[in-house]
Amino acid sequence: MPQLIRAHLLHTPESPFENGTGALHSYSDGAVVIDKGAIQASGNYKDVKAQFPDVPEKHHPNAFILPGFVDCHVHFPQIAVIGAMGMELLDWLEKRTFPEESRLADATYAKETAQTFLQTMLRNGTTTAMVFGAHFLNAQNVLFEEAQKLNLNIISGLVTSDQNIPDSLKTTLEKAYQENKTLIEKWHGKNTLRYAVMPRFSVTCSDALLEVCGTLMAEHPDVYFHTHINENPSEIAFVKELFPWAEDYLATYERYNLIGKRSVLAHNVHVSDDALTRLAKAEAAIAHCPSSNMFIGSGLFDMRRHLEHKIRLGLGSDVGGGTGFSLFKEGLMAYQMQMLKEDGYRLNSSELLYLATKAGAEALGLDNQLGDLQKGKRADLVIVEAPKDSTLSQALKHSPNEEAALSSLFTLAREDCIKEVYVAGESSYQRNIL
Repeated sequence: MPQLIRAHLLHTPESPFENGTGALHSYSDGAVVIDKGAIQASGNYKDVKAQFPDVPEKHHPNAFILPGFVDCHVHFPQIAVIGAMGMELLDWLEKRTFPEESRLADATYAKETAQTFLQTMLRNGTTTAMVFGAHFLNAQNVLFEEAQKLNLNIISGLVTSDQNIPDSLKTTLEKAYQENKTLIEKWHGKNTLRYAVMPRFSVTCSDALLEVCGTLMAEHPDVYFHTHINENPSEIAFVKELFPWAEDYLATYERYNLIGKRSVLAHNVHVSDDALTRLAKAEAAIAHCPSSNMFIGSGLFDMRRHLEHKIRLGLGSDVGGGTGFSLFKEGLMAYQMQMLKEDGYRLNSSELLYLATKAGAEALGLDNQLGDLQKGKRADLVIVEAPKDSTLSQALKHSPNEEAALSSLFTLAREDCIKEVYVAGESSYQRNIL
């Protein structure tokens, strides 16, 4: 049955980086009509109601309607290591992350982890994600199975490594090829699921394993490629030792034809202008993970140079290096990072909403399907409402305009403010009101 949802509607169908604050479409008394999994109309309530006078209405007088959030980089096995303080990347991986990821060899634990992971994403308003997977075939199958039940847009893949990692997480060349091929044939393009070839990063991959990844990409040109790059100075120095022939980190992937329009690379904090030029020419995308970059002490992302090179950007929570699943929180961290960085790009709230929704969809090549609330898009949307008497409710009460209200959402709204989440037009999560 069609349904009309009424609230303050906010979305960014165009890029604020190119079109300014006029890119924010705001309707203080707005509405969206959803039916058969898609958006049938959106805009001013009176106009939408006139088009659909007989459609049942659900009114949220103190709430906001936003597009479902798009997380461009998040690790499904890492919920248990959120908040592991006092370590930089390589130590953090060795002491906390690799031992936790090894636990997913247990089928029961893998299923519990997948269910918790996906439900927690939903509770935070994320309906589409590029998910860094597990090292184990059975665990990866479970993630896809659970995501399919929820009709979520998930791009994921088996994580592959064969060096500088515990033996429990290592693969072989033949095993990596066969397991990836099995998963691609089973899951890629099945409903809203898509596959990505995922070498963990060059530190844990031999030349031969990266060559296997290139073979898989050549054999299946419509799958994605996803990995890490240029995150931490120690990591970058280690890559240089391991691949002395490579001019830089990016070259370790370029050599095996892994960088292209369907490539999404996480972090890219420490990067040369030459590498940015090559990334732009290849039309690769970057997942910016601000809370993780600060929490693990990796560095301050150079957003200005990425924008100048016209590289597609989206936000990534990077759980568990990141500090939680909320893309409101990631937007705030991105804003604060740029305020601190010399020559940082001073972000406004329209740009933060775009980064968390439409820009993420563009980075994943899904912007023709989702990322905003225009007619014809998939009906993934989030109802956001401040808890009664909260700090956010007071800030919104005194907001002079929609930009200020949106700024308050990114500053103060978190999981407890997500009232309801729709996935393909179906109410998939509702906050319990005690």
